[in-house]
Amino acid sequence: MTVPMVDLRAQYLRIQEAVDTAIARVVGSTQFIAGEDCRLFEHEFAAFCGAGHAVGVANGTDALALALRAYGVGPGDEVVTVANTFIATGEAILLNGARPVFVDVDEASFTMDPGRLEAALTTRTKVILPVHLYGHPAPMNEIRAVAERHGLPVLEDAAQAHGAEVAGRRAGSLGHAACFSFYPGKNLGAYGDAGMVVTSDADFAARVRQVANHGAGKARYDNVVPGTNSRLDTLQAAVLRAKLLHLEGWTAERRERAAAYARLLEGVPGLALPREQAWGRSAWHLYTLRLANRDALQAHLTARGIATAVHYPRPIHLQAAMAAAGGRAGDLPVSERLSQEVIQVPLYPELPFESLERIAREIRAFCGAQA
Repeated sequence: MTVPMVDLRAQYLRIQEAVDTAIARVVGSTQFIAGEDCRLFEHEFAAFCGAGHAVGVANGTDALALALRAYGVGPGDEVVTVANTFIATGEAILLNGARPVFVDVDEASFTMDPGRLEAALTTRTKVILPVHLYGHPAPMNEIRAVAERHGLPVLEDAAQAHGAEVAGRRAGSLGHAACFSFYPGKNLGAYGDAGMVVTSDADFAARVRQVANHGAGKARYDNVVPGTNSRLDTLQAAVLRAKLLHLEGWTAERRERAAAYARLLEGVPGLALPREQAWGRSAWHLYTLRLANRDALQAHLTARGIATAVHYPRPIHLQAAMAAAGGRAGDLPVSERLSQEVIQVPLYPELPFESLERIAREIRAFCGAQA
């Protein structure tokens, strides 16, 4: 592809000296597990989010599964979430033996519709799990209001929302706790897998840390609860520390490019543009267009060397892995319609504006020919 979805090499070259120095520092220390960079990154990322505590784990899926485990989620429980997301959101619920209960999304923000939330709650509901999607936060004030009426914790799936905000507060401080992925292509990405659980509840953070480290007690080989091995390794923490210093600048560059797309594509027939909602600040992880003949546009752009993606071609309530949740076609009409219409085009801080303008020209040409 002449225009990729993301260019991690271009990002690396911008910060090569800092990243190489960080990696060399860890290799020289030989503290590959639980090194000082792990502790420092936890502190720095919690502060970035406006939260009190952070626990580094092996990946974003583990972050979700461990956080749910720390809430005591297990067989017979329900977790209310959305199907317009990556499989990991529902998978983490099933891995704890609980049942995902799906509510539909608002098509303007692609995130949980708080007006549909209360009807999904039952006496078995243990946690509400909204997803901040494509960088746009869910309407957390409304979701939290419902949760507080029912005495339920809200766990943010913030895997795509590093730096997103609601009313000036960042993702990671909008619910009781939040889970982040640092998969390489994320706005803040590691050079491998990595994840984080963020919260201001010290006891909750301690429970997550304990389960992530083999259920360890206060002394070595004193394992007091069944746990697992899910630790953030020091090399990844060091790389993420170097990158975190640039995250706000990169977000500003993403926002500039999203604004350029909006300006160049405004009024194109048959094309719906993503809109930042009045209550939220998007981190613009992905730039998501909607149109009825999505597949034809994807083929058109691919033929011209422009990468695209579809997040996601099938909502998770209709995937075989979620069969235990009992989802059926027609249950979530908005999510199901979006899965047939959404397409993502390249958006990353290093994307040249000339390339962006070329992408916009090709989209306008395609939509004009189809009108």
